[in-house]
Amino acid sequence: MAATTAVGSGILLRPRGLFATPLGVDIALVKGGEPARMFDLGIQALTGGAGMAEFIRPGARVAVKPNASWSSGPELGATTHPGLVGRIVEHCLEAGAREVLVADHTISDWRRAYDVSGIGPEVKAAGGRLVPANAERYYQASSISGAAVLSSSAVHEVFLEADVIINVPILKHHGSTGITAGLKNLMGTVWNRQTFHRIGLHQAIADFSLLIKPQLTVIDAYRVMTSGGPRGSSSGAGIRLDQVLILSRDPVAADAAAALTWGTRPERIAHIGMAAKHGLGRTDIDAMTIQRIRA
Repeated sequence: MAATTAVGSGILLRPRGLFATPLGVDIALVKGGEPARMFDLGIQALTGGAGMAEFIRPGARVAVKPNASWSSGPELGATTHPGLVGRIVEHCLEAGAREVLVADHTISDWRRAYDVSGIGPEVKAAGGRLVPANAERYYQASSISGAAVLSSSAVHEVFLEADVIINVPILKHHGSTGITAGLKNLMGTVWNRQTFHRIGLHQAIADFSLLIKPQLTVIDAYRVMTSGGPRGSSSGAGIRLDQVLILSRDPVAADAAAALTWGTRPERIAHIGMAAKHGLGRTDIDAMTIQRIRA
């Protein structure tokens, strides 16, 4: 494996060493290869060789949140790469998880979205379980302490009850927020997304992150939608093949690195800075320990 010095559009992320602690680094950036193999390499680099065992104890209940919103294939860059989701499920089960539940409040019909995106077949083949999120009965009202505008939200029970949450968004353009990555992907765990838009989308995204805190964020920047998001189309969206995977325990740092990969500064995506102000993570990429791997 050869270390790389740049990701995505060529934004330089300067490393300050290799392993910060025996447990690994702040961010792992993998470049090249296929998503499943990229995850194999990235999780080892992030954890200093511990792998998913750092996050999962035997018998744990794991919830995985991909972006499965649309009934479109991975070639359109609108949904998380199915091979990545399936490989994460496999790693969780190999680490001793009792069950791995995969859920997203899809915009397209949930069965069709899981099937056409390829996420459904990959999850089933890996031994995970797809969970429906299309009915209000699956959601529980939850208060959010410390929020600026979003004091409560109805959240899917899978994410409230899980021992471990793994957020697996795709990095892409979004008409309302500039880009969408990890923090915004968590909107797919709530019942009423329109509340976020009504009260102030960026602040609501940051506030919600006070409630749902993934232990691991894995951002799929393999095929990046650069325009026409969030849905895109075969004719109306720009697609760039970056072949990048970003892994971090810090959801804010993951999104900051994703912003740079996409081609913008983190401070230009308001909810990233707002989440940092909540104390949910860091945006000072230059001061972080970053491991780069060429797959």
